[in-house]
Amino acid sequence: MTSMQGTASAPAPAIGLFERYLSLWVALCIVTGILLGQWQPGLFHAIGAMEVAQVNLPVGLLIWVMIVPMLIKIDFGAMAQVAGHWRGIGVTLLVNWLIKPFSMALLGWVFIRHLFAPWLPAEQLDSYVAGLILLAAAPCTAMVFVWSQLCKGDPYFTLSQVALNDAIMVVAFAPVVGLLLGLSSIAVPWDTLILSVLLYIVIPVLIAQVLRRLLLRRGEAAYRRAVAALGPWSIGALLATLVLLFAFQGNAIVEQPLIILLLAVPILIQVVLNSGLAYLLNRKLGVAHCVAGPSALIGASNFFELAVATAISLFGFQSGAALATVVGVLIEVPLMLAVVGVVNRSRRWYEAAQH
Repeated sequence: MTSMQGTASAPAPAIGLFERYLSLWVALCIVTGILLGQWQPGLFHAIGAMEVAQVNLPVGLLIWVMIVPMLIKIDFGAMAQVAGHWRGIGVTLLVNWLIKPFSMALLGWVFIRHLFAPWLPAEQLDSYVAGLILLAAAPCTAMVFVWSQLCKGDPYFTLSQVALNDAIMVVAFAPVVGLLLGLSSIAVPWDTLILSVLLYIVIPVLIAQVLRRLLLRRGEAAYRRAVAALGPWSIGALLATLVLLFAFQGNAIVEQPLIILLLAVPILIQVVLNSGLAYLLNRKLGVAHCVAGPSALIGASNFFELAVATAISLFGFQSGAALATVVGVLIEVPLMLAVVGVVNRSRRWYEAAQH
């Protein structure tokens, strides 16, 4: 892979307006969705009924608009560089696939089923745990490029670890989710889970890679313009999906507003646990700081768009699983900016171990 291809695969260095204030937009979507749901319940029930094989058609379309622009940025040719960063890649894979999903299942069991159970609706406990598992089983695809830029991470390492994670996700997401849901005594609708993987991972990846090749044939400048133009559509589709979700979740949230805060606790702990573990393991292995930063960040962040889509397909709009994944969206940006700040401020301490 040439350096031009590697550069073209990354978005602009600075975090954009929508991304920086994503938590604010999500909060506005919560309010808007709840108000619209209370005002026009019939309309949203009609939208919810537009299903084929348990897939809601309006949301399916929104999910594709949300995911495809992100996947266009991924160059699977970057996996050729994995060998050059094998220690950092090893830490990333260990945290992303062997620690993160399982630790979240444990945190869900501790907090949702036990510590917080008296304050949560009993009929939704399993669904909340399932949503947390879905969130943790999907490693970040797009936003990690932004976090990596903000901590001066190696762009080629970031690109290669994202490409490798995406390739693994195609084959490992369904088995990991199915295993953890089964261990958590949650019924696994395997046909719907596999359909979700096809609809929200395999097909979008194929479409995105075809579009990527077509755009790059027109030159790097055309590619960058197209990626920039598609970005607002992706964010807009995410926000529209959230409005629909909260239109359905409105009654539950109005009756128990504490739910969002309680669901945020295991997500926050998971971010601190996995980012800290990845950062310390990289330091112990003598990995350069510019590699350790993005390795820690991808270990903490999630592909929340995929998690939201799968939660809706498996459990429905009004499920606790869908709400739990949306809480991940709500707190993602402030949490990740905090992790970026720690990585940047601790650089001198980190590099002291290498001298």
